[in-house]
Amino acid sequence: MAKRDYYETLGVARGASAEEIKKAYRTKAKELHPDRNADNPDAEAKFKEVNEAYDVLKDDTKKAAYDRFGHAAFEGGMGGGGPRGPGGGFQQGDFASAFSDVFEDLFGDFMGGQRGGGGRSRAQRGSDLRYNLRVSLEEAWSGVQKTVNVPTSVPCDTCKGTGAEGGAEPVTCPTCSGMGKVRAQQGFFTVERTCPTCNGAGQIVKNPCRACGGAGRVEKERALSVNIPAGVETGTRIRLAGEGEAGLRGGPAGDLYIFIEVKDHPIFQRDGVHLFCRVPITIGTAALGGEVEVPTIDGGRSRVKVPAGSQTGKQMRLRAKGMPALRGGGTGDMVIELAVETPVNLTSRQKELLREFEKLSEENNPEGSSFFQKVKGFWDGMKS
Repeated sequence: MAKRDYYETLGVARGASAEEIKKAYRTKAKELHPDRNADNPDAEAKFKEVNEAYDVLKDDTKKAAYDRFGHAAFEGGMGGGGPRGPGGGFQQGDFASAFSDVFEDLFGDFMGGQRGGGGRSRAQRGSDLRYNLRVSLEEAWSGVQKTVNVPTSVPCDTCKGTGAEGGAEPVTCPTCSGMGKVRAQQGFFTVERTCPTCNGAGQIVKNPCRACGGAGRVEKERALSVNIPAGVETGTRIRLAGEGEAGLRGGPAGDLYIFIEVKDHPIFQRDGVHLFCRVPITIGTAALGGEVEVPTIDGGRSRVKVPAGSQTGKQMRLRAKGMPALRGGGTGDMVIELAVETPVNLTSRQKELLREFEKLSEENNPEGSSFFQKVKGFWDGMKS
């Protein structure tokens, strides 16, 4: 009896996504579970059939093989060669070899290999590098050009990056015939390992360059100029393409990523594109009003009028005196927050004047009066 198509078993189309296959399997498994079908003698067999189908279709490699070869990818008879062992099926070595061929047919080109001993690319891309760069808030406001010294690998000048003495071309590895992998039979399975001779490169250098030891690159510190745009924040990432580690044996270089950290400022606190500045004022200025001079991030000065009766925490805004947006979009504001300062180390005369002032100011403290009225009401309520 012909085996049912796995897609038909789960009730999904051949182009179904992994999520659709998983959902269909759950539905079928619940429906056919033997515990829920004690009176159905066929339920257990169908439940096993559903599990077998899902086991193949949930795995990308198995699914790809099944889509191409059907059940023959996992059973005897693949390739149409007829009986090839006792009982007409594959022998253990035949099965492992056949499935390995299927995998290689599907993924060999993607992995860089070729059947029959073709060459695998010897070049390898260099690693990406990360550099942490600290800038001041003023530099983040204006933008700046920085020079950074990056320790990295660069192409070897002696062998021009080939890894071979005199720039000679590498030759195909005799151990793996250029595949970069070797196979070993272990019972039922064929195991692939990285070639120990060429370390997976597929090629070897007969006369390694003395300067780089055959790697095609050497360690060196480079000075790079980096443009830091105005408006950067902590966490901003700048990519310098091709400025990372040099590739192995002539491969392309990786990228360099500059991660920005903006240092704390002694005067300004930043929140996105806005700046905050806490400005202390005297009791007299807070009560009578006046003017206070504040700095701005561009190095300038602004005079701010303080309204009479100002309290600690009162905020005033200076438009467009904040940080520029990183990729355009205007400039933020600068927010001034007042902090009424209590004098310390008073003289006898100052204390005398303050006591006199306090007696004359009993009706001039609206917030205090309101608070103590609420406290009185709270205590009266507790008593009753």
